Amino acid sequence: MQPTVEVLSDKPALVERATVLVIERIKGAIAARGRCHLSLAGGSTPKPLYEALAKADLPWASLYIYWGDERFVPADHADSNDRMVRTAWLNHVPIPADHIFPVPTAAGSPEAAAEQYEQTLRQSFGEGTAFPSFDIILLGMGDDGHTASLFPHTPVLQEQTRWVGVGKKDDQPRITLTVPVINAAQTVIFLVAGANKQTALSQVFAPEADADVYPARRVQPDGQLIWLLDEAASKGLPT
Repeated sequence: MQPTVEVLSDKPALVERATVLVIERIKGAIAARGRCHLSLAGGSTPKPLYEALAKADLPWASLYIYWGDERFVPADHADSNDRMVRTAWLNHVPIPADHIFPVPTAAGSPEAAAEQYEQTLRQSFGEGTAFPSFDIILLGMGDDGHTASLFPHTPVLQEQTRWVGVGKKDDQPRITLTVPVINAAQTVIFLVAGANKQTALSQVFAPEADADVYPARRVQPDGQLIWLLDEAASKGLPT
């Protein structure tokens, strides 16, 4: 399926469009299946989206919340994606606590955290499936072309069977969903803003490029792929 690309005038417009789209997809999943499994992105771009969702009127008890990646830091650390999302959104809405599944960074090692999170996902989605089918996975993209914590030239890019792996940025370990899990989603939505993303976007959308160098190229879901770009980032799209 060909990706859908939407170019918005600036970051606030991108966030506004993302809010409408995510709410629409949440309601659609709940109407179809009685629940919505949503995997969240970290970083600065989606934070205002989460703040907007905190003001939405949604069937909160039908949402199940996960993280696409997490730094291996305590949950109260300033760099924690869990902390950011709770502060911006989850602390302000009545999603049942047992419907929220943060990455267990108190585990003794990144590898143990990845194993524990995979077991959490298997219990939530069921052992009988090859890969979980999230209703929505939100992703960002770095100026190096990474997404989630799938960084260039890292071993986790080659993972074909595990649901959760260990990525690395420099010497910092991160827990991440693997490529097959992302590609099993019903809908994947990228939020990409800023002129510094132009070079990576030019390679992600190029007819041919190295997916080990630009890992976002590996995101080719069975479901729908939507790219929301601000105008500054979009100038990197091939003409």
